[in-house]
Amino acid sequence: MRDWLDNHKDDTVRTQMYYAKQGIITPDMEYVAQVENLDPELIRSEVARGRMIIPANINHRHVKPMAIGIASKCKINANIGSSALASDIEGEIEKVDASLKYGADTIMDLSTGGDLDSIREAVIKHSTVPIGTVPIYQIIHDCGDDINNLTVEVMLSTLEKQAKQGVSYFTIHAGFLLENMPLIAQRKMGIVSRGGSLMASWMMHYHKENPFYEAYDQILDICAKYDVSLSLGDSLRPGCLADASDPAQLNELKVLGELTLKAWEKNVQVMIEGPGHVPLNEIERNMKLEREYCHEAPFYILGPLVSDIGAGYDHITSAIGAAVGGWHGCSMLCYVTPKEHLGLPNAQDVRDGIIAYKIAAHAADIARGRPNAQDVDDEMSDARYNFDWNRQFELALDPDKAKEFHDETLPQDVFKDAEFCSMCGPKFCSYKITRQIVENNPTLKDQ
Repeated sequence: MRDWLDNHKDDTVRTQMYYAKQGIITPDMEYVAQVENLDPELIRSEVARGRMIIPANINHRHVKPMAIGIASKCKINANIGSSALASDIEGEIEKVDASLKYGADTIMDLSTGGDLDSIREAVIKHSTVPIGTVPIYQIIHDCGDDINNLTVEVMLSTLEKQAKQGVSYFTIHAGFLLENMPLIAQRKMGIVSRGGSLMASWMMHYHKENPFYEAYDQILDICAKYDVSLSLGDSLRPGCLADASDPAQLNELKVLGELTLKAWEKNVQVMIEGPGHVPLNEIERNMKLEREYCHEAPFYILGPLVSDIGAGYDHITSAIGAAVGGWHGCSMLCYVTPKEHLGLPNAQDVRDGIIAYKIAAHAADIARGRPNAQDVDDEMSDARYNFDWNRQFELALDPDKAKEFHDETLPQDVFKDAEFCSMCGPKFCSYKITRQIVENNPTLKDQ
């Protein structure tokens, strides 16, 4: 796959944005257009404009190209990764398998423990969707787990190493500036971003500007070389409702808009990361501000969680916010699992988080009136009304779960043709009663 890249080895720049600006529709763009049922020229123009990205590192040759942007379907990302307390390649591959099976559009490897290079290599090799990382995690590892040992040389070396491996997008915390440090003390929860807190520690120790900001041009050169998209990180995202939409968050967002323009000058694709924890009534405003400050670059949001008390169920509290965010213009949703705030997710948590977010993204596509988005829902309605149980299982976002729940009480094959389920039984099924009324009164259809 992606053999077309072999014919462009001598091109100075091989990013999707570069080709799009030259008026060239790449095979990757053609593939995306086919999957999205959109015109290839629309894909090219949106990528050239910066309103859509195709995160596909030139070294991830077996990746299936996909698009993140307002013109395409709302996408979801699944986070996986080891920790210092639990790390093994097999466990991460199991999470990749769950992510692919249940429909994640991208996967972020957020590993912080174990052999980070080997885990990442295995994840990229195993995945057909783009892989993203937060390089600061490995940078700290390469600095002997001491943020104060961070140097620009180590930082750039780590970025290039990950880019060579085939990472398709980096979360870079370059928008958190030293001047915003006083705003942190005014918050209820301070900094909840791991990358952001590490940058704050370094800046306060040396009383110098954020090294990612200072070395941004060199970072862009690496990204342009391998076509690594930037996911500009929200170091100051709100970690609770009380901190939502505060000056710290919005000041950083403005800086991310400036960094977006710089990236586009070097033909590097960009998306913007967003909050966080946001009350339901503030989500629409957050979506509008991102479009205004960041020049309509695709918005990639974590949740947002619309309540702070859903511990154990934060895949639900966040999926509510995610659906509203997608409705109002977000391009990709970063899933949250039931383990959020509590522990390291396992494969089952990954499954639960993905399905919650597939529901949110699909609801957003319907709300935005995307062509044919509701077709599958209409098919499901027909299958339910006609008691076609097997078709219902096939159409469900999680067919295994749908069948499992049905078969808990009616497992025999004969009940796959039954005109009832275990909730209503054979005498109280509203579908069946309605059908009988219509069949016995054919004139109803003519009125």
